[in-house]
Formats: sequence, structure tokens, C-alpha cells
Amino acid sequence: MTCDMPCMSYMALYIISMHIVNTNSRSSNHHWRLNQDDGKVVQAREESTETETEDEDLMNILTNKVILNGEWKVEKKNIHKTSCFSKNHPDSFEDRKNSMSSIQKPPKILSCGKPVNSTQYDHLRGIANRQDHAHIPEPEVAMIFRKKGSRTSEIDLNDLEQKLWKAKKERPKSAQVHNQIGNFWRIKGNTQLSIECFRKALTLSSQNSDVLLNLARVLFNLQYLDDAIYLTRRSLLMQTADQNSWLQHFTLGEILKAYGHFQEASLHFRQALELNPGFQPAQANLREMEGTPNPSVTQYTLFIILFLVLGVLFGVITSIEANFDSCNETVKAPRHFSRAMAMRSIKLRIDPSRFIRLRKLNC
Repeated sequence: MTCDMPCMSYMALYIISMHIVNTNSRSSNHHWRLNQDDGKVVQAREESTETETEDEDLMNILTNKVILNGEWKVEKKNIHKTSCFSKNHPDSFEDRKNSMSSIQKPPKILSCGKPVNSTQYDHLRGIANRQDHAHIPEPEVAMIFRKKGSRTSEIDLNDLEQKLWKAKKERPKSAQVHNQIGNFWRIKGNTQLSIECFRKALTLSSQNSDVLLNLARVLFNLQYLDDAIYLTRRSLLMQTADQNSWLQHFTLGEILKAYGHFQEASLHFRQALELNPGFQPAQANLREMEGTPNPSVTQYTLFIILFLVLGVLFGVITSIEANFDSCNETVKAPRHFSRAMAMRSIKLRIDPSRFIRLRKLNC
């Protein structure tokens, strides 16, 4: 039967070959299609038909669709293939290299290097929370860098920064250099960088009184009063015999005044004036505290006045009660006496009024 119908065998062979071609095309990197005119399977890239054009348009819609205000449209992408190493092209490698070199790099920040892991003062709350502090500029710190005998009080911060860069390069392990960089950032108002510089300086010299005092001033401005008192007293303890500790006493006076301990604060202000006569801020604080009444004295005065008032009231009430009791006794005694005397006078036939007069005369 098959021999009589050769077209059936051709059809079966065609179906099997198409199945093999479709199966291999899934794992192949090339697309294949059947050319009906030639009667063979060819690569789709060998010719372009209307079907391929339609497929490409459909892919463009799917990949380049852009939705704007609820409506979509196809955005065409222009791909320019240029050689990066072409000498004549304006976007060549050399041109881009020159343009990159012309762009200024961001300036480096004057820091004290990588933050240290820990110090013996990291348990203080103001230092532990250094990442959350606000930026508080301290322009008065610039007076530290003022040269002696200088007529102007202005400080060139750019010139100061260059000097600190040079000092850091020459003495990278100097605690004093890191201390000055910390003071520089106090002027700028970067609290975090200043604390990190003071921590770095304390790792190099843990007993440095200047570093401890500067760190105490930073925490005092941030209202960490307990930490500031601890560091200032520590700085005062670490002072050597040849160092003047007037600034430590003045700082303690300011912190204690903020606490409301005026009596102790005045002692430190007077001590600062003895070590640095004519220091006007200490004099101003003393005048201010002398005009302000001491709250502890006021409380004691009110307590004494209240106690005296209560004592007077108690005495008045006691005297009133005693007078009232005495009046009751004097009123009741004559009635009892007159009744008894009346009964007795009746028995003895004596005039009671006469007996009473005699009694008064005897008294």
C-alpha cells in the first residue's frame, strides 16, 4: 500500500525532519526556518522577510515601551558604535583622559586619621554619644592660635589649616598636634571630628591636661555637665607644678554656676583671678553671682520664718486655752462657795454677806 502511495512516505519523512529541526533549534544559538520555494531549512539571518520585521517591531514595543500620564509610547534608542581609541574622534580616550584630569578632586579633610578603638574615657556619656552631637561653633577658641603681640584678633583659618597639615605630616605621633587639630574643628563647629582628635591625642598621652580640659569644654557646651566636671577635675589633677591652672579653675566655676552651686563656683572664680589677675570673664561672673541671692540661703530663711510663725501661733493658742480654763474656774468657785456658806449661815443664823466681807478683808 505504501509503495502505491509514495507521497505518504515523503510526508512522514518531512514531519520527522521538522520535529528534529524544531527540537535542535531550542538549544541552538541560531534561528532556523523553512524555505518553501527551495524546499530546505535555512538560517533566518540569510534573508529578511515581512514576518521578521513584524517580530522585531513587537520586541521593540515590549522592550522600549514608556508609560507617561497613563499613555504608552515606544522610545527609540540610538546606539552609536564608536571606537574609544580613535584619535580623530572627539570622544577619544585621550580627550576623555584630559577632561577627567581637568575636573578638580574634592579636597581632603584635615582629620586625625582613623578613629581609635577605645580610650579610658569612653565610658562618659558625652563621648559615647559623639555620633549624635549637634555642630556648635566656638569662635572664641581662635584666640588660642593668636600670636603674642599681634595687633589684630582675626585668624586666617585657611592659613591655619595649611600649618596644621604641615605639622601633622612632620609629627604624626604628636599628641599636641592632634590637640590643635581638635581645637581647629571646635572653631569650625564639627563636634564629632574634634572629639575624635582629642581621643586620638589621649591615646598618645592619656595624662595630658590640655587635651582633657579641651574635651571638657566641648562637653560643657553640649550640656554634659557631669562629664565636664569629671574631665576638668582630672585635668587640674594632672597639672604640673610649673603650669598655671587658672583656666581649669575658671572652667570649674562656669560649670558649677550652671549647676546652681554659686558658693563653690565663686571660690573657683576667685582662685582663677588670683592666678590670672584682671581676667574680665571671671570678674563678670563674680559680680553676677553677688547680685543673685543664694537659693540655699533663701530656703533656710523661709524655713526659719515658717517655724517662728508656727511657734507664735502655738503660744497664742495655748495662752487662750489657759485663760479660758482659768475663767471657768473663777466663775464656778464663787457659786460653790456661796452655796455652802449659805447653808452654813442658815444653820448658825449668821448673815452670809457679812461673812463674805470678813473673808475678803482677811485675804
